[in-house]
Amino acid sequence: MLGLRGPRLPAAGILLLLLFLLLLLLLPAAPAPHRASYKPVIVVHGLFDSSYSFRHLLEYINETHPGTVVTVLDLFDGRESLRPLWEQVQGFGEAVAPIMAKAPQGVHLICYSQGGLVCRALLSVMDEHNVDSFISLSSPQMGQYGDTDYLKWLFPTSMRSNLYRICYSPWGQEFSICNYWHDPHHDDLYLNASSFLALINGERDHPNATAWRKNFLRVGRLVLIGGPDDGVITPWQSSFFGFYDANETVLEMEEQLVYLRDSFGLKTLLARGAIVRCPMAGISHTAWHSNRTLYETCIEPWLS
Repeated sequence: MLGLRGPRLPAAGILLLLLFLLLLLLLPAAPAPHRASYKPVIVVHGLFDSSYSFRHLLEYINETHPGTVVTVLDLFDGRESLRPLWEQVQGFGEAVAPIMAKAPQGVHLICYSQGGLVCRALLSVMDEHNVDSFISLSSPQMGQYGDTDYLKWLFPTSMRSNLYRICYSPWGQEFSICNYWHDPHHDDLYLNASSFLALINGERDHPNATAWRKNFLRVGRLVLIGGPDDGVITPWQSSFFGFYDANETVLEMEEQLVYLRDSFGLKTLLARGAIVRCPMAGISHTAWHSNRTLYETCIEPWLS
């Protein structure tokens, strides 16, 4: 019986084939595609919040910037968020310092509502902070003057027109809300009694004013986010450093004395193009950190 055989490779051809296969095994594997290294993100919550409130924001960051180290600080949750703001600044400062120390390339801060004031104070008192983007998410940066459910629960017998009697007392300043209560009809009382906002705004003289301004100006970028349908921050323009005058007419940031005097560095930041304003309508106060469109428009572009 005749056998069927294919053509045979010459011995030299077989040797070359073996050498080729051996070279393929010895060659290093192709490098994996380069993935950008993102700066760590630190999130600070607001009044009556906890880290759980930011689960959607954490999901968005992980989707768009995979590999980013995100820390949602779990301090002063719930009713503990009513503690005096300087106490909270100290606590949050102790938590963020080691994160910054491990990130020589810098970090990003996302700070919501009352947390935005905590973060601004941190930027003022931390001599060696390395914050690239400070994202202030619907935060009453120039103070609060409005009746909200929070205030009605805390001070049920008071209206905004007479809350100054409580907030501008030593007892009242033991509550975080009173630390940034800003009554435009009692400006002198605010300046003399405010133990927090008037100081970080540089509205009242204190021995650390120059150092705090220098520290604040270390920030790479200030991103201000808020909107007219917030429903809590009053006036809503406080999220952009606007506020009422004595007639309750809103003056924008550039008309505020703290800007004109550049008391803590706002005017300097704007001059160097380091302030981003991102107003957005249609978002209520409790939805800022879960709205995907808001994240993609106002937050994600600055998480380098």
